[in-house]
Amino acid sequence: QVQLVESGGGLVQAGGSLRLSCSASGSIIFIINGMGWYRQAPGKQRELVATITDTRRANYADSVKDRFTISRDNADGKKTVYLQMNSLKPEDTAVYYCNANTKIGNDYWGQGTQVTVSS
Repeated sequence: QVQLVESGGGLVQAGGSLRLSCSASGSIIFIINGMGWYRQAPGKQRELVATITDTRRANYADSVKDRFTISRDNADGKKTVYLQMNSLKPEDTAVYYCNANTKIGNDYWGQGTQVTVSS
């Protein structure tokens, strides 16, 4: 199994920055493949923000390109993914969820962290 724990959310003014972190733990983290971030705003469906493969190939939603950067750390058996969010906008307000998928097709989600951007 895999457990994902997010941190780094909070309240920030428009134009500010936040950095989200997500650490994976559990008995099968060694077969984690892709990791990523999704978000869900009130009344809206969950949407992709950014994903990164085990070889660090990144993919971004058009709405966050050039503002957000996803990265990951695989050193020392760890599986950690980060999301650096710059130039934040009020429309970035949402609960941000970490996701990890494994080489055998399992999909795991974190509990979510709230990001609120005030205008």
